[in-house]
Amino acid sequence: MTNSKALNANLSTLVEDYLNQYVQSYKLSDCHGALYTLVMEQVERPLICMVLQQTKGNQSQAADILGINRNTLRKKINEFNI
Repeated sequence: MTNSKALNANLSTLVEDYLNQYVQSYKLSDCHGALYTLVMEQVERPLICMVLQQTKGNQSQAADILGINRNTLRKKINEFNI
C-alpha cells in the first residue's frame, strides 16, 4: 500500500469510528434529513481553515489545493465566517 493509500485508509477509518460514536449519541430520526449537512459543515470548515493557513491566506492557491473554484471557496469563507 502506498503512503497516499495508507493515509486515505487511516483517515477513512478515523472518520468512520468517530461518525459511529457521533451518530450513536443522537437519534437518527431527530435529524430530519440534516445529518449530511451537519457532518459536511463540521468537516468542511476546519479543512478550509487548515488549507488557508497553509497557503497563508492565498485563496487561489487554497482553491486549487481543495479542487474547488475560487468563487466557491469565497462563498464558503463567507458562509462559515472564516
